[in-house]
Amino acid sequence: MAGAASSSEKPHIPVLLRPLLAAVAPVTGIWLDGTFGAGGYTRGLLEAGADKVIGVDRDPLAFEMAADWAQDYGDRLVMQPGVFSRMDEYAQDLDGVVLDLGVSSMQLDQAERGFSFMKDGPLDMRMSQQGESAADLVNTATEAQLADILFHYGEERASRRIAKAIVRARTEAPITTTLRLAEIVESCLPRPKPGQSHPATRSFQGLRIAVNAEYEELFQGLMAAERALKPGGQLAVVTFHSIEDRMVKRFFQSRAGKTGRANRYAPEMEQDQPQFTLKTRKAVGPDEQELQENPRARSAKLRVAIRTDAPAGEIEARAIGMPQLGGRAR
Repeated sequence: MAGAASSSEKPHIPVLLRPLLAAVAPVTGIWLDGTFGAGGYTRGLLEAGADKVIGVDRDPLAFEMAADWAQDYGDRLVMQPGVFSRMDEYAQDLDGVVLDLGVSSMQLDQAERGFSFMKDGPLDMRMSQQGESAADLVNTATEAQLADILFHYGEERASRRIAKAIVRARTEAPITTTLRLAEIVESCLPRPKPGQSHPATRSFQGLRIAVNAEYEELFQGLMAAERALKPGGQLAVVTFHSIEDRMVKRFFQSRAGKTGRANRYAPEMEQDQPQFTLKTRKAVGPDEQELQENPRARSAKLRVAIRTDAPAGEIEARAIGMPQLGGRAR
């Protein structure tokens, strides 16, 4: 949910909210916000005309922070603790589902949550605040497993070098803080040029995704949305990096019955009984106004599809480009 929450000092700016609401208009009926965060999308949907929104989040803090405004909507807002991969257990016959993927700003802004390399804090990264932490992972995984995670989940080309440095450093003392891990990663990479991201960005991304099983959650969540939406219901997904967008794009293409081409000159083939029709043929990105208002929107992409009346089905993770780890299963 990058950009889907905020610290108390800054106003919350939901990423791509305006184009999302425009794409799914008119907003009516019952919607599910699978990544509630600071409630930006939920409030946007309610203000746009949704009869009810079910807000789902695995982070208990999200609902605590919403307590001061949630009551204004009465029974039009239902806050549901849980994960969006189980949304079809929480509701059926939905008019719409919104997913804003990744880590939320409120999580990044709190040093004690351990998501950010910009502030020192415990190496945690758990969205649900339960289970294995990032510290557990970096101190117990093998060098090969760490390299696999950094490469496939973080798209870090220096993954083997960084994994070797992590294993070497933890023999001296356990790695328990964000800044120590960031320093280890920085020592393996060239100093960034002006305008480049922090050297630890990709490594922290990869570890966070592994700790929270984010790709598996997305894969299962897309299928759960297919089961939960009624015919004509809309699925809108906002992604923040290439792997997420690839998974969503391929899921939509597959479920819309697009089998691709045998070669570049052959016509695209249609399959029988597609589960979705594509509402946005290409991903929608931020406009200049949004980039000025919220720089975090720079890499955001929105895709929307409409549920048909075809029965829900199954799809393999590999078919939508979900990264597969060779070692540690997550």
